[in-house]
Amino acid sequence: MTATTDGSTGAALPPRAAAASDTVLTTPEAPGAVQAAERAVRRATGHLLARQDAEGWWKGDLETNVTMDAEDLLLRQFLGIQDEATTRAAALFIRGEQREDGTWATFYGGPGELSTTIEAYVALRLAGDAPDAPHMAKAAAWVRARGGIAASRVFTRIWLALFGWWKWEDLPELPPELIYFPSWLPLNIYDFGCWARQTIVPLTIVSAKRPVRPAPFALDELHTDPALPNPPRPLAPVASWDGAFQRLDQALHVLRRIVPRRLRRAAMNTAARWIIERQENDGCWGGIQPPAVYSVIALHLLGYDLNHPVMRAGLESLDRFAVHREDGARMIEACQSPVWDTCLATIALADAGLPADHPQLVKAADWMLGEQIVRPGDWAVKRPGLPPGGWAFEFHNDNYPDIDDTAEVVLALRRVRHHDPERVDKAVARGVRWNLGMQSANGAWGAFDADNTSPFPNRLPFCDFGEVVDPPSADVTAHVVEMLAAEGLAHDPRTRRGIQWLLAEQEPEGSWFGRWGVNYLYGTGSVVPALTAAGLPGSHPALRRAVAWLESVQNDDGGWGEDLRSYQDAKEWSGRGASTPSQTAWALLALLAAGERDSRAVERGVEWLAATQREDGSWDEPYFTGTGFPWDFSINYHLYRQVFPLTALGRYLHGDPFAAAGRAEAEGG
Repeated sequence: MTATTDGSTGAALPPRAAAASDTVLTTPEAPGAVQAAERAVRRATGHLLARQDAEGWWKGDLETNVTMDAEDLLLRQFLGIQDEATTRAAALFIRGEQREDGTWATFYGGPGELSTTIEAYVALRLAGDAPDAPHMAKAAAWVRARGGIAASRVFTRIWLALFGWWKWEDLPELPPELIYFPSWLPLNIYDFGCWARQTIVPLTIVSAKRPVRPAPFALDELHTDPALPNPPRPLAPVASWDGAFQRLDQALHVLRRIVPRRLRRAAMNTAARWIIERQENDGCWGGIQPPAVYSVIALHLLGYDLNHPVMRAGLESLDRFAVHREDGARMIEACQSPVWDTCLATIALADAGLPADHPQLVKAADWMLGEQIVRPGDWAVKRPGLPPGGWAFEFHNDNYPDIDDTAEVVLALRRVRHHDPERVDKAVARGVRWNLGMQSANGAWGAFDADNTSPFPNRLPFCDFGEVVDPPSADVTAHVVEMLAAEGLAHDPRTRRGIQWLLAEQEPEGSWFGRWGVNYLYGTGSVVPALTAAGLPGSHPALRRAVAWLESVQNDDGGWGEDLRSYQDAKEWSGRGASTPSQTAWALLALLAAGERDSRAVERGVEWLAATQREDGSWDEPYFTGTGFPWDFSINYHLYRQVFPLTALGRYLHGDPFAAAGRAEAEGG
């Protein structure tokens, strides 16, 4: 590995020929790409089958960054439920993620990040690490050099305000009366993406209550000037959007002092009912950790004691986000991905040649069928007449099924020869109908909601933590188009509108932006198979541009990789980075779909996957190739390194009969 100028590990520059990770184990080159692929598929199939749960699902760890772990400790401190064993295990994990320069990053090999470093530092102080310890002093010095606590994101300063380390009056105001805004009014809660909505509603209660639990120590070492810990922030010009929303926030601070107490109390109680109505059967909220954390705090502030059934279930659900490692460390997952992992694993195994009636595929199909959501959720605010029928990402998340999972589950179910085909047909019909009904006005699809495209939420001073709206994206739209084509709907006008949107979204050099995976490799690896499945020939100009781009960014080692920095600097980093198994697979899936099976680029990519496979059939991938919020929140899906290479190698050997069927239908129509 090389060191960058900012102290991170990874490529010093974005070279086309970035070296593969030195943690990847290599094997001698096979005598030919086909033989190498056959051997790799056998081993990978055995490895993946062995990882299936007895109930039929797969789930890999979902690794993000240490803010999850730090905030878990802060929550326990705030509620007074900390225990020595949990604190010790969490601190062990947080210390292990610290970089040489004393900072913490948000992804493997990335630069140090201010808010993440502050939260990790505070968590370690709660765990007993002394501020003058070398690793702590180094972190504090780095924080001060970059503006200290005052320069951190709003969410970090909210956590600090809970303990008196920051002043509530110096935070953006978030009034609970938002809960009364009708859905047609700008900045109503349904203008926000579902992940932001679930977080903002409980935070309106926290913001209104402004609680402070006495801190066990001061944090003077994290301020540039301890005598002025809360320096005023400059205002943007009044004629700018930022300036206008800053002044709106000032007005809300004034309003706080005059709003009738009865109205505020009623708004908080309405928000509490909204929260409780959305608690899942397992106690969590939306299947993700942050809303659960803030919901527990909000309800506690309204008088719900820790033994109340809602609170007890919520706290128990948080424990299920913990992954205990062999070294005794405890890592918190931001969410869990069993539905997503299971449908991708099913597709991979089927495309690799596993018989369609294999017992483990049938068991996976049974489990997926049982996970279909048949009651309305928040999505029905925009689509009130649409019958339910989607799938969610997590074990329990009936309020927020997503369009991406639904498309991929349908594709997975169609690959299995189930003993009850009528049941499968009915489930697929519900899923297809729901996905079609969630199409946005521009012809494309977002992840959770239709037409969630308001320009206002991202302007709020409060919303500096990442994406807070859910506009359509190329990767989700591509998966829906691919599914519709497989269902014989390639010529449906709604499918054609999605195709036209995808063609219009292609970047000039031939790639597509990846919203939920890193980045242009993910977008391109999603879109090209969808377009060919829908009937576009490999000779189509858009597909030729995509092929040319993929060939131009292939690394000298034969693989493909893309660093997360492409979200900030596409010109320098688009399609560039150390080769990874998942990103190499995405490139191969696009090239294979475009008819490049016999090209040298495909052969080299297949050989790279075969050569970097471990003896047990797995691949190693420390790099983060999943996306929550572009650049701001990155994900390492631990199963991506298994399912996508197996899918690509399987299609290299056997083709994709489902895509071929879609093309035949499109051409016949």
